[in-house]
Amino acid sequence: MAIITIFSADFCKENKLISALSEKTEFKLTSVDQILSEAATLSGMDKTKVKKALSFKTSVFERFTHEKQFALAYIKLVLSKMLMVSAGRDLILNGYATQLIPGEITHFYRVGLISDMQSRIKEMMETTDKMNKKEAEKAIKKLDTEQLQWLARYCEIDDPFNPADYDLIIPMNKESVEDASDLIISHIDDDIFQPNAASRQAIRDFNLQATVEVALAAKGHNVIVHANRFKINILINKNVTRLGRLEKELRSIVSQVDGVEEIEIGVSKHFQKNDIYRKYDMALPSRVLLVDDEQEFVETLSDRLILRKMGSAVAHDGESALKLIENDPPDVMVLDLKMKGVDGIEVLRRVKQDNPSIEVIILTEHGSEDDRGKCMELGAFAYLHKPLNISELTAVIKEANEKIKQFAP
Repeated sequence: MAIITIFSADFCKENKLISALSEKTEFKLTSVDQILSEAATLSGMDKTKVKKALSFKTSVFERFTHEKQFALAYIKLVLSKMLMVSAGRDLILNGYATQLIPGEITHFYRVGLISDMQSRIKEMMETTDKMNKKEAEKAIKKLDTEQLQWLARYCEIDDPFNPADYDLIIPMNKESVEDASDLIISHIDDDIFQPNAASRQAIRDFNLQATVEVALAAKGHNVIVHANRFKINILINKNVTRLGRLEKELRSIVSQVDGVEEIEIGVSKHFQKNDIYRKYDMALPSRVLLVDDEQEFVETLSDRLILRKMGSAVAHDGESALKLIENDPPDVMVLDLKMKGVDGIEVLRRVKQDNPSIEVIILTEHGSEDDRGKCMELGAFAYLHKPLNISELTAVIKEANEKIKQFAP
């Protein structure tokens, strides 16, 4: 038998088909949720952050934290370990994670699911409450766009359903779940899906690649890694001023990974772009949100923190800050007290109510002692007056960050 991978456009009856396959074959279904949970455990990251690695939306802090790349490395490591242990037999995998598995591992029975728009709209309306036809169509088109963007960026796949990349593509608007599952099962014993020496070696290469990616990500590096029979190829994909020094550091890290016998380092086709190679320093705060309606001041402050290798994003009013925090919470917030609209005290109150782990530093030019008392009572980490020395602010941000690390689960 083979390992079956199912990759589907949204609302093509993927879950129904997987349930039918599980019942008829007794294959072990390894869900995306299981893979994410194990990746979160291994990496020490929050599961919600790991889950975001399988979506196109990117955190405003990503260029400082490399969290998505870090999470993807651990997802690959989990997949590769699972394949090493199971030898790739009697499993069903589904979702975006399947696209991270190299094509050189040939004993996968790769199945793609497609459907016409009207059938997908109908399926979405049946499974989603309070959504009309127009809303469903809009939502599906958005999901399709995000799928295309994610595959292009993280898997270098331009056509998600290129027939050359699949053993079977099933139009689910023309096939019933029952017939589709029977069609898949009728081929699972074909010789082409049985493991061979080359395919087993490809699994070992995948495991070594993922192990190297994790080792590099743990030291703050974001590069392209390939493995081929104990040889590691690294491509630097962003401009760097001291290339020789970076190559030396990368080589030092990778040489300590068990199984690596040879290392080759080069630059990718994107190397000459304006993007600057930015190593993530885990000892420094990297998710700092600055909130101030004095735009020139807050932009300048952000630039000065970045020069000190602190990753910061900016919001120009309280409402924007609260909206950003809903899906992309920072670790530390530097918050102006007096702002038009939603003021600093109200932002502080709502932040500590909904996200108590965020440490909030109040920054004010005209605040009173009463304001100070109220802020500290609401849970502010510190209350600072403008103008202040940038060194003083960075020291307080570091203290807040250390508190977060100290009480992190």
